[in-house]
Amino acid sequence: MKGILTLPFLGAKTDEEAMCQVKLHDDHHEFDRLVKRWEQPIRRLCSRMVGDSHRGEDLKQDTFLRLFEKRKDYQPKGRFSTFLWRIALNLCYDELRRQKRRRELLNPIDSDDNNEPGYDPVSECSGPDTRTAELEEGELVRRAVMQLPEIYRVVVVLRHFEDLKLCRIAEILEIPEGTVNSRMAEALVRLSRILEPKLKNAQDPFASVSPLNLPRESFVL
Repeated sequence: MKGILTLPFLGAKTDEEAMCQVKLHDDHHEFDRLVKRWEQPIRRLCSRMVGDSHRGEDLKQDTFLRLFEKRKDYQPKGRFSTFLWRIALNLCYDELRRQKRRRELLNPIDSDDNNEPGYDPVSECSGPDTRTAELEEGELVRRAVMQLPEIYRVVVVLRHFEDLKLCRIAEILEIPEGTVNSRMAEALVRLSRILEPKLKNAQDPFASVSPLNLPRESFVL
């Protein structure tokens, strides 16, 4: 019985094999399978990088359109997931540059970090109940991550929200693992600096909250 139950899975293709079918034969069946498997991780990545769930959905669609367009560039010796993450991140970087240009055109004088996408400073007059609710929902963490420069934001998103190992992040970003590690350390310092003034005003149950001790759901958009 055990052998019979495993038989349906013997013919299942790996992502790399499926992408080779797409590359060589324009196999739409295998392409659809890849989309179904990866659409949620890619949507999450894009939403977290640009701070907008609606734009993240658009970027997810753009990622798979770009994937099919670039199918001939895929190298079978590499991981499919690495190829896909890179496409998605490049589209996110393009979107962030567009957002920055729009902000500069709308407000060329004030272009400091507070104008990063997704940043919405907590009112100084907010009551303790409001601050606690925002903390519970992880809103402060989301805002803080969105204030990070993209080279730090991407390592936080990939490591703490997509649960990728440092070696995989290094492979995706095409940088040494040591560089990933140093960027992560700097990102945590910056997050602590951003969050400390708000966290210290929170009620006692949350006094020891660290930005990345919160569950991944804290950053759901």
